[in-house]
Amino acid sequence: MSRMTAHRTALAAVLVTPFLLPLWAAGPAQAHGAPTDPVSRVYACSPDGGSAGTSACRAAIAANGAPFTLWDNLRVADVNGRDRQTIPDGKLCSGNLPAYKGLDLTRSDWPSTQLKPGATMTMKYASTIPHTGTFKLYLTKPGYDPAKPLTWSEIPDQPFAAVTDPALTNGAYRITAKPPADRTGHHVLYTIWQNTSTSDTYYSCSDVVFPTAKSGGTGTTASSSSGGSGQSMRKPASKSPSPTAKQSPAKASPTPATADSPAASTPDSTPVASTPTADSSPSAPMMAGGAAAVLVLTGGVALALRLRRR
Repeated sequence: MSRMTAHRTALAAVLVTPFLLPLWAAGPAQAHGAPTDPVSRVYACSPDGGSAGTSACRAAIAANGAPFTLWDNLRVADVNGRDRQTIPDGKLCSGNLPAYKGLDLTRSDWPSTQLKPGATMTMKYASTIPHTGTFKLYLTKPGYDPAKPLTWSEIPDQPFAAVTDPALTNGAYRITAKPPADRTGHHVLYTIWQNTSTSDTYYSCSDVVFPTAKSGGTGTTASSSSGGSGQSMRKPASKSPSPTAKQSPAKASPTPATADSPAASTPDSTPVASTPTADSSPSAPMMAGGAAAVLVLTGGVALALRLRRR
């Protein structure tokens, strides 16, 4: 190879690399998420959730041996709808993942959200990356006992709501649905999010309390269905109404959030995971790739000028 040919080859590589580097650095992104209202156990007990100091969360963190920093990463790959065959009894809240085993503790004092029997609720499911998929919402059967391990026999065969591809707005999906009206006391709102654009399925347990007419209930947080926000959050207000999700007509109400729902009457405080994983956001690789591209492009220009003077 002649000296001139070598110089031209090097120059071409230098000039092309800045365009390819950002594409390589960004890489594939994965979805992450968890319910923040009604608050899920994993989010409530995380450093961002505000309830890590409660007795239940302290016990869960001790059982884990580590805090729930990655509250948005409770996912299992390649389930393909075989939830009951893949996740064993007693491991429903953790998805049978050792890093989240503390969520399966049998306690009646988990941070909870109060709901009104028969009233429409709006779930806020925080997510860092939009992806296609279906959310299925289940409510434990009448007579559920929080002092016993959560098993599939306590979960109805069919969800009370199924929503496919809702819009991601201000960092969260908002799912409007009406839980069964025949529940009282402590129950678990069990959510399964099966992705179609990735192989992942997400599992979450949100503890909810339905008050009886006499007692008025014992929930530890404000009512989600009556305009309360569940857990207190940190972000500034945003009063835009939530979009209408594409919903299964027989299972969930297609009505968007109304004026008395959390999306319209309370500040939008959708959290962001405090310690994102390598595949949770392309922003850092893109910034690194862009900076590298600038340096390489500068070198390429200098080399081109040098060759021109020869």
